[in-house]
Amino acid sequence: MTTSILITGALHSDAISSFEQNPDFSVVYKPDCKRDDLLKLVKKTTVLVTRSETKIDKELIDLAPDLKVIARAAVGVGNIDVDYATDRGILVINCPGKNTNSAAELTFALLLSMLRKLPTAYAHLKQGGWDRHEFSGRELKGKKLGIVGLGNVGHRVAKFAHGFDMEVFAYDPYVAQDVFRRNGATRVEKLTDLASQVDILSVHVPLNKETRGMVDSHVIDHMKDGSYVLNAARGGICVEDDLINALDKGKLAGVALDTFENEPEPLKKLIDHKHVWCTQHIGASTLEAQQLIGETIYDQVVKAADGGVVDYPVNLPDIGIPDNSMLKAYSVLSQKLGSLIAQLIDFNPDQMEVSYRGDLANFDTSLVRLGLMKGYAGHVVDAYVSFVNTTSHFERLGIKLIENDDPDFESYKSAVKVVVRGDEGKTLSVGGIVFDSSIPKISLINEFYFEIDPQGLLIITENLDRPGVIGDIGHYLAKEKVNIDNFTLSRNRQGGKAMAVIRTDTDLDAEQLKKLSEIENVVKAKAVRL
Repeated sequence: MTTSILITGALHSDAISSFEQNPDFSVVYKPDCKRDDLLKLVKKTTVLVTRSETKIDKELIDLAPDLKVIARAAVGVGNIDVDYATDRGILVINCPGKNTNSAAELTFALLLSMLRKLPTAYAHLKQGGWDRHEFSGRELKGKKLGIVGLGNVGHRVAKFAHGFDMEVFAYDPYVAQDVFRRNGATRVEKLTDLASQVDILSVHVPLNKETRGMVDSHVIDHMKDGSYVLNAARGGICVEDDLINALDKGKLAGVALDTFENEPEPLKKLIDHKHVWCTQHIGASTLEAQQLIGETIYDQVVKAADGGVVDYPVNLPDIGIPDNSMLKAYSVLSQKLGSLIAQLIDFNPDQMEVSYRGDLANFDTSLVRLGLMKGYAGHVVDAYVSFVNTTSHFERLGIKLIENDDPDFESYKSAVKVVVRGDEGKTLSVGGIVFDSSIPKISLINEFYFEIDPQGLLIITENLDRPGVIGDIGHYLAKEKVNIDNFTLSRNRQGGKAMAVIRTDTDLDAEQLKKLSEIENVVKAKAVRL
């Protein structure tokens, strides 16, 4: 039976030839396909191969009753309604890691262009000018490079930097100390400390709640006068107005960007600035990367069409979770615990110890373990994480996972506990339980016990156990017009410390969290999204 394939994004010519020459495929190649045409063509499509220009939403999926596979010819799947595709049993696949080297090379292309003023020198010469002194630049040798995010691209940038005899510093609170050592990077514990030590700050992190706007005026103010900022990761990580203000004041000597908050129409006053060097999100736009992506997407589509196991699933609608409601609930709970750890941790982890307690210890807990790893890695790495690839992500993070069974545990019928250990003996403990084989709850955060639904917007505060603190917190949230859905309090001992987990209807921004933590007797406050 012939498989109907619709390709709506431009692919390397070798990949198109492979698709068209496969006798089992009926191929329609419509790069940059208009929406109206797409909605007509998709009605008889089995496999849809797409890039970022094509929006794959509920409307489109509902018009494609035969659709079995959505193949994203890149990493990001923000243009795809993955949840709805999963509900429909449609497999979504992508091509992670194929553009890592291209993105790292573009980082250095931008860096060299900025410090040596290459684009302006080129334009000046093309226009008949010849002024060598006007285009005097700076060397990379001896400069201090600060890498924000030591992941797939970040570690490659570190390697290139050593080739230029640069000093490499890095901030990444989610990877083990050994990762810094392997990449020859000096670990810095705070982003502001990194900013104050380096000449160039280069961003290589995913865009999420924690990283959106992380390079703002506060961070830039810590940088040396005449420093540089570079973002070839994701638009929105740097506050663009703050970059412009710092350039205008002379705080920054230059900014290099490949990504923007509003694409494909970036902020005009930013790209027009004479000290901004920029490209139009072309980090993956090399022949080598596109050829590799084309080869990969073709191979994955062949496997998927044959009903085989693909290498890069974004979702797993047919994942083989045993027909056991308790294990299903624990696999979901463990993902939530992994995400919770990623959002609470304030040290670099080296090890996670997972304890399966009570009845849970008598089952195959593979998916519980993978769920924990997926929840953590999915929050901290700049790639899409599935049950299939999460183990390799953990290896790159340098975190050792240890498992043990505790069948004699008696506090609950079953439970899972995770202890995270890091440098200087620091630890973080979280735990969870499942009631009635189907209702997951967070039961432990460090020394505090709860029974909390693992979902929604949560504010987690730690405070001294003193009269009036709860009222002060509630009064502040009311003043900020933040409505409380649920308020749960636990304390370790009378007069000791207490922890509150507050579910709210709206999120708190960084400034609101800072003011909340400054309330008398409040030790710290964090916002978590589960």
